[in-house]
Amino acid sequence: MQSQSQSQGPLAGLFDRYPQAALPGTYDEMFDGALARPPFARVAQLLAKMSPDELARAQQLAETALLQQGVTFSVYGDARGTEKIFPFCLLPRLIAATDYARLERGLQQRLRALGAFLDDIYGDQKILAAGVVPAEMVLGAAGYRPMLRGIKPPGGVRIHISGVDLIRDGDGTWRVLEDNLRTPSGVSYVVENRLISKRLFPRIFDAARVHRVDHYPTRLAETLRSVSPLEHDCNAVVLTPGTYNSAYFEHSFLARTMGLELVEAPDLFVDGEKVYCRTTRGPKRVHVIYRRTDEAFLDPEVFRPDSMLGVPGLMRAYAAGNVALANAPGNGIADDKAVYPFVPDMIEFYLGEQPLLEQVQTYVCLFDEDRAYVLEHLDQMVVKAVDEAGGYGMLMGPQASRAELDEFRGRILAEPRRYIAQHRIELSCCPTWIAERATVEPRRVDLRPYILTSREGPWVLPGGLTRVALKAGSYVVNSSQGGGSKDTWVMKETG
Repeated sequence: MQSQSQSQGPLAGLFDRYPQAALPGTYDEMFDGALARPPFARVAQLLAKMSPDELARAQQLAETALLQQGVTFSVYGDARGTEKIFPFCLLPRLIAATDYARLERGLQQRLRALGAFLDDIYGDQKILAAGVVPAEMVLGAAGYRPMLRGIKPPGGVRIHISGVDLIRDGDGTWRVLEDNLRTPSGVSYVVENRLISKRLFPRIFDAARVHRVDHYPTRLAETLRSVSPLEHDCNAVVLTPGTYNSAYFEHSFLARTMGLELVEAPDLFVDGEKVYCRTTRGPKRVHVIYRRTDEAFLDPEVFRPDSMLGVPGLMRAYAAGNVALANAPGNGIADDKAVYPFVPDMIEFYLGEQPLLEQVQTYVCLFDEDRAYVLEHLDQMVVKAVDEAGGYGMLMGPQASRAELDEFRGRILAEPRRYIAQHRIELSCCPTWIAERATVEPRRVDLRPYILTSREGPWVLPGGLTRVALKAGSYVVNSSQGGGSKDTWVMKETG
């Protein structure tokens, strides 16, 4: 019979020095003290047998593959150049089957409630009349589009593609950090990371019995077809702002893997409240547009009149029910960071259920009491602008200088509706390869699962984008701020 330490995967070999680098107060995703967590024992033992030189060579091969495949993103304003290889750590992030099953149910519940909220806000606004969500929080928000009220999307779906950012606190409890319901990005890296990890860790991958993620493009194409205005016909396209967009690699990747045309605004036109694509064989009707263009630039007749990236008349065709837009315009109100604190109330209001996923306690600076608390404890808070993403417009109070604290104090007082604040939550950590020291160390991570919603309801991809803060001591996982990614291995049920 094996000893407990053998059966549970003790730290050894590759992980010899891992305990000395532990981050106090964090939940380690793979290890519990000196032992691997039971579902991950076999994988930990196999990884531990690798030498640092072997892992370094495998990591270099992974980075070369990413370079050759053009897996990049853009960071504008960086003097070192805009086009960058997306940093990738070959050591995977593991999630047990039972753990992910709970996440899946919670995410499906959350998306049903958020979809109901959007239908209501652009319909009867019952939740505002009931006082569950303050009307001024919604009707005065930049993401609310009053001109869309009364328009019902084809197929009855508004949030076709979503990415919900999750963290795990110091006790190991999953918490929703924010919702991304407009044009969430990053899923192409999920698929590409998996191809690389399967190629370089074939034996370990097989031993782990991991759910597949490569069928995401097929499921996305099915989701798009499901909301076509015509029951027996669907020509779907992917609309990109163009090659200079920071996520252009993903736009082209998804179009290619779904077998759909990748188009730009000049390729489309509206005639008779229907959308057509210009082709060498003449105009072809378009029924569904997976848009990766921000809605502000989508149609110069309705949104920004100076937009060169939009299609004039597109919203007329949408309002007439002749084209489905994924995601629907107007979704920004549901992922507004100041509306986020009310999602548990939405779940109870629309579904009559208790929330299955926890959130992070959030202070809304528009409210006098919350604002006073935030200003009094500013050096302990993480302050976020409700209309920013990618780690921008954020203050990390515990690490901020006096000048930075004073600057944000002034910003909050000047525009309180624009800011929310949270106490810094201790993120969970994962074993991560640190090339400059040729060692494995813990680094903080989050998780972005992707959810597709068709007429039948939400489906959760069994995986997701694990983002990792590669800088020692950092809490910021965004690629634009020095973060990277890992492959997320969701394990299958045993037996």
